Amino acid sequence: MPELPEVETVRVGLIPAMQGRLIERVQLNRANLRFSFPDDMARRLGGQRIERIDRRAKYLLLRLSGEETLLVHLGMSGRFSIEAGADTAQPGDFVHAAPANPRHDHVVFEIEGGVTVRYNDPRRFGFMLMFASDAEDTQPNLAGLGPEPDSNGFSGAALGEALAGKRTPIKSALLDQRVVAGLGNIYVCEALHRCGISPLREARSISGADAERLARSVREVIGEAIAAGGSTLKDFAGADGALGYFQHRFSAYGREGAPCPVPACGGEIHRIVQAGRSTFYCPDCQS
Repeated sequence: MPELPEVETVRVGLIPAMQGRLIERVQLNRANLRFSFPDDMARRLGGQRIERIDRRAKYLLLRLSGEETLLVHLGMSGRFSIEAGADTAQPGDFVHAAPANPRHDHVVFEIEGGVTVRYNDPRRFGFMLMFASDAEDTQPNLAGLGPEPDSNGFSGAALGEALAGKRTPIKSALLDQRVVAGLGNIYVCEALHRCGISPLREARSISGADAERLARSVREVIGEAIAAGGSTLKDFAGADGALGYFQHRFSAYGREGAPCPVPACGGEIHRIVQAGRSTFYCPDCQS
């Protein structure tokens, strides 16, 4: 499932095509994705201007001129593609993904200036919903989310406070969106390996210098992944059709049996299962 860096890559890719532009028409090619579309969604979106495109955790937020917000979750295979006349914008020095199967173009946005933006989702685990922009604090998907890892609200002190008293393993605690927003399995594994903290440690044991080290690691991993366009695993591709390449920098995730890349460690990457998710770590240098 796309994590924060992948969703941020999509957000940045959509801005030139959609931000500040009028939605002329929306075509829904089915009645639902994971959930039913909002009532009368196509009509409600038509004629509205997209004032700004934001991201919160793993959600895209299209701020509309009619004081509503369109929330989009990509699920496991959701992706946007952008067409401008005969051309398809392909910015970025990436290896490009194969074209999406048009059978799965479930939502089509016609944007002023002759731009067409298609939402394609073969597995249909994504969803879209609309809410009044001034009700964001009570919107169920957004209320209670923790700080963004690149925000001023995320620090070692704040992380230590959020983890205090939690008996769950630190790996599971970091996947809790109330602790820090937007993290998923891949980047939690990478951040824990980078700072030398075992995924098996109780979350409540992470405080002081350990919490500072972990917070710094999370920020670094997320920042590097955004700069690299995210990680391409199975279905993810950015809005420009490009594949991210942070997966080529993984130090732990997916590297079971490989030598640990930490200098002078000499261990190897192990895989265990925690709460139904694969965890990759080095028992020798993560404690």
